[in-house]
Amino acid sequence: MVNKVILIGNLGADPEVRFAQNGTQITTFNVATTETWMKEGNREEQTEWHRIVTFANLAKTCGDYLSKGSKVYIEGQLRTQKWEDKDGNPRKTTEIVGRVVKFLSPKGSVDQGHGGGYGQGEPPMSDAPSMEDDVPF
Repeated sequence: MVNKVILIGNLGADPEVRFAQNGTQITTFNVATTETWMKEGNREEQTEWHRIVTFANLAKTCGDYLSKGSKVYIEGQLRTQKWEDKDGNPRKTTEIVGRVVKFLSPKGSVDQGHGGGYGQGEPPMSDAPSMEDDVPF
């Protein structure tokens, strides 16, 4: 069985940080992905919102470095949580448990489309050289 999600999108708000009873950091944030197309000469678009949750070291890194508007690459898996609200009504939400998060916008910059990345608590990655320089034609 495979349960894998890959997204590239922008944060809609600053991440929310909280701690489990055992002290594990949990960071959640919402990422928007937008699809655009042309229909009868007009540009159409549809935006989907995705709830992302990260844990432990990755959660700390996301909480420290992400902010509203940040562009991110996410790899994770879908998870559905079920519960009852205060009135006893059944509720559920589907979220993505982030396993790899790469930052595509530098801290303090919004949607620049470049920058470092982090995955599972890794240190920042250096900027990769441009692929255009390697094209033989």
